[in-house]
Amino acid sequence: MNRKAASDPMATLYREGRHTFIDLVPDGGARLDALFHTVPALGELAVGVVYGHLHSRPGLDPRLREAVSFAAIVASGMVGPPLSVHLKTGLASGLAPGEMTEVLLQASAFAGFPRAVSAAEQLNHLFNEAGLASPPPPTPRDVALKFCAAVREGHSPIPLGAAVKRQLREADRLAMQACAAQAVIVECLKHSETTPQALLYLTVEADAVVAVKLFKAQ
Repeated sequence: MNRKAASDPMATLYREGRHTFIDLVPDGGARLDALFHTVPALGELAVGVVYGHLHSRPGLDPRLREAVSFAAIVASGMVGPPLSVHLKTGLASGLAPGEMTEVLLQASAFAGFPRAVSAAEQLNHLFNEAGLASPPPPTPRDVALKFCAAVREGHSPIPLGAAVKRQLREADRLAMQACAAQAVIVECLKHSETTPQALLYLTVEADAVVAVKLFKAQ
């Protein structure tokens, strides 16, 4: 069989996808070679499309893209290599272990419990192999919600500056968004305003907020 020309778009996508996968997954190159040893053309197609084309699209951030992929895998009942691979790429893209299990839980309502239970059983083994706590700590957003509620009630779990406490206590509502496995951004909003008075950057470790940085609106 003739090798594809270096200028072949599919070959280019495969090279880019393989490079991305190797960046995300330890021993990624060896894993791809072993997985597609018998059907290398399938590897070129799958890796080129998923990690060469889709992964580079700017419309979704890597965390959301991996969450969608993980949910689709659970919904499809794939508990073999796809689940294992996307657990690794999900973690490497900034999803927390607890977020992965929350995605599985959400998918169960639409994909059905049998498929979700099968995925959960496989995650027991995958978490163990990866040295992850099982069950995992709460999600970063869950930790941040409880932390902010405690501060607003006057019971700060860690020492905080007066400005941070004031922003949390005076805000009429808080909007929270996890942006990484160990980071949550909190918008401090007044009444029905959509522009926050301040932003807080919370650093989360396991089940606790360990640091808060304040960014005030100009």
